[in-house]
Amino acid sequence: MTAFAAAPTYCARFGLAALLVAFADFLFYGQPAGINFLLFAILIAAATVAMHPRALSDARLWLKPAALLAALAPLAENVSPLSVSIALTAMVIFALSMSGQLRRQIAGIAGQVALFLLAAPFRFIGDFIRWRKAASRFGRRRIGLAAIAVWVMPLTLGAVFIALFGAANPVIEYWLSLIDLMRLLDLIELARIGFWLFVLAAVWAFLRPRLPRFRRRPPKAGLAVVQPTPVPDRHVVEDVLFGKAAILRALIVFNILFALQTGLDATYLWGGVALPDGLSYAAYAHRGAYPLIVTALLAAGFVLAALRPGSETSADPLIRRLVYALIAQNIMLVISSILRLDLYIGIYALTYWRIAAFVWMGLVAAGLALILARIALGKSNAWLLSANLLTLSLTLYACCFINFAATIATYNVDHSLEMSGQGIPLDTWYLRSLGPGAFPALDRFLDHQAKTAEAGATREFARLRGVDESAYRAAQENWRAWSFRDWRLIRTLDK
Repeated sequence: MTAFAAAPTYCARFGLAALLVAFADFLFYGQPAGINFLLFAILIAAATVAMHPRALSDARLWLKPAALLAALAPLAENVSPLSVSIALTAMVIFALSMSGQLRRQIAGIAGQVALFLLAAPFRFIGDFIRWRKAASRFGRRRIGLAAIAVWVMPLTLGAVFIALFGAANPVIEYWLSLIDLMRLLDLIELARIGFWLFVLAAVWAFLRPRLPRFRRRPPKAGLAVVQPTPVPDRHVVEDVLFGKAAILRALIVFNILFALQTGLDATYLWGGVALPDGLSYAAYAHRGAYPLIVTALLAAGFVLAALRPGSETSADPLIRRLVYALIAQNIMLVISSILRLDLYIGIYALTYWRIAAFVWMGLVAAGLALILARIALGKSNAWLLSANLLTLSLTLYACCFINFAATIATYNVDHSLEMSGQGIPLDTWYLRSLGPGAFPALDRFLDHQAKTAEAGATREFARLRGVDESAYRAAQENWRAWSFRDWRLIRTLDK
């Protein structure tokens, strides 16, 4: 009886999924990326709410859509891989919360999101197979006829109403005359069908959010469980290599090494002491930035292993002080790496990867500070993981509202040899690859070059700059490509 009652629910879900596929075809197929991503995300969220009517009785239900809209705000600002990733994560959390499966801890939520995304491509196929098994178990013909019968009356009467409206209204009759069945068949192409199937599998996971279950296989009866033979010297080796005495000595050695590195940075980077012959500040800065971050991460891993909650080493006052000193030196190491990268950018200009390095170094410094807080407050590693995930999420969310292309272009133009008389010549072709966000900075550069003797050298580039803007404005005429950032850029270009 349960299977028969569930059949219309599956049909309703499939009908809603088919409607979402139709909207996706209208919004995305062959269209530019823009406000269509935000509109489709809102449609999926509304469909998710419609598929979970029991959740509507919750008095605090309004908090979930409000939080989701805040997470979708980066899509209105600009469509990018980062903003799409944040929106996708938020929609998974929203779907799990509507179905009552969401955990409370951030670390647990992150694991649920990962499982959801891994299982999402196979959710529709798995549900279809289960539905077919139920049909064969309870009577395939009865369930199949019931699923079809719910659509016979609406479609039949709908066709009758359309025919009557066409006979009574010449406008509707004209619209019906425009329908070319052969042209509709031409629209059915292999790539489009693949797009429909992809969207169907994606939206189905939100309409029926389920997490995969892992079952442990019980041991077979009659087979004895063989216990591993204990190694008597294993614990002795661990106590010698990773015991309290070894950790204490390691902390002393690490603190000395980190103090030496910090002292060198204080001498050459902050103190302004001349470097050895043959070594420039740019080479010193570039060679040290990324290895020092790896060093800080390794040190952080050692700290977590050395001060496990409840271990003997975590209760030793001397070891705790040495750990505090090591973490503080690691934070100084990250700050030094940021200064190194800043010096390198001051000579060799700014790029996407160098901005990403700044963000990455800041996250490492925040992670080290959280390790310090975990030790001082006596928190667990699960708390540390949740705090780091929250910090990462907030950072990525904030990055969605920063126009990095405009930032890079503005910095490189202002610090170029042509504009400031120092540094390196401007790489105009790299700035052109940044897209429309670099247009205002490039315009300032071209206006400046037009007043100099090098005006002829930039004439061809100025022509290409005009071609790029014409193509950009033509693309913006499609309403699907709208974004708040593009709207602001158009207003700036029109001034």
